[in-house]
Amino acid sequence: MHTEAIDPPGIDWQRVSPKFVTARVVQWALGNLMAVVLLSLPLLFVLLGWWKWPPLWLAIALPAVTVVAALWRLALIPRQVRAIGYAERDDDLLIRTGIFFQRTMAVPYGRMQYVDVAVGPVERSLGLCTVKLHTASPGTNAHIPGLPAEEGARLREQLAARGEARLAGL
Repeated sequence: MHTEAIDPPGIDWQRVSPKFVTARVVQWALGNLMAVVLLSLPLLFVLLGWWKWPPLWLAIALPAVTVVAALWRLALIPRQVRAIGYAERDDDLLIRTGIFFQRTMAVPYGRMQYVDVAVGPVERSLGLCTVKLHTASPGTNAHIPGLPAEEGARLREQLAARGEARLAGL
């Protein structure tokens, strides 16, 4: 990964669980299955003779392009998951995401108002969770998806304690 331009030097990034790839693939499958089915309806209606428009080539192209785009997104999922990382520093938490549009965000512990852990049904079945950081400014709210549940609980407690210590020092 070539993120040296935006990453602070000497950071030991913690990665999310590789199981998060499975969670993302399940989300991808559900969303894309519905999209392909809906975009295939014009083709079905043209083939059944119920519609004269769109032309057959367009009715075929619409779901075909959707399938190609979906497969491209599917191929990116493992790489996107590997690009997610976080690092706890003395004064802030760094969160890194993205492969095409990379982002490294520093969330100061003193700005954290509360930290919560969210778990959806797919994450729960894989033993994963998402840690959500809420700050005074919506622009610095952040989340770290795909953490093992134990790490999410530990991180929530650690961040909450560091945030309280920073607020007490004000």
